[in-house]
Amino acid sequence: MSNVYNAIEEKIISGEYKSGEQITEMRLSSELGVSRTPVREALAMLEKDGLIELIPNKGAIVRGISESDLVDIYAIRERLEGLCALLCAERIDDRGQRELSDIAELSEFYLSKGDAEKLSELDSRFHACIYAHCGSRMLQKILSDLHRAIGAYRRRSIENPERTSKSVAEHRRIYEAIKDKDSALSEELMSQHINAALKNLLSLGK
Repeated sequence: MSNVYNAIEEKIISGEYKSGEQITEMRLSSELGVSRTPVREALAMLEKDGLIELIPNKGAIVRGISESDLVDIYAIRERLEGLCALLCAERIDDRGQRELSDIAELSEFYLSKGDAEKLSELDSRFHACIYAHCGSRMLQKILSDLHRAIGAYRRRSIENPERTSKSVAEHRRIYEAIKDKDSALSEELMSQHINAALKNLLSLGK
């Protein structure tokens, strides 16, 4: 059943199932190639998670991630990801530093090529690398889930060349602070980076 849940959740998060769209057990059962029982169980869980609303005799209405949710998620990310960068600066090893450096360099390369798809992938890898080397499994789990939940919004942000260029430069400065073991600066730069990303997303929605 968890596979069914994950499949539906991904379609909601990615924007394939749009906010306000109606999805029925029959449709999901057909699309996923499973019986209606695991679909029903998955929908009950998704309603608890706030991603859908179940309407009697009608099916489910997709709620997705609202602008209010987005603001909340970024406020949480700003605090927690700042902490994560601080811890990473204190705990990252040589291998982790090389990995982060490689990602920063590749991002600059693909920025020069204008490859939005590759830049989106590298953006995720940059943040995941910092999560992985902060030394806290709980922090890594929480931030990974939040990062995934806003996947559709992040991909939209990458489509803005001006913001993408600034984001790559911000990643470079964050990497340099982490490399220099400057935990306070790493925290500050990461918090600023998350805040700038939110402002960009909100401006796109106007």
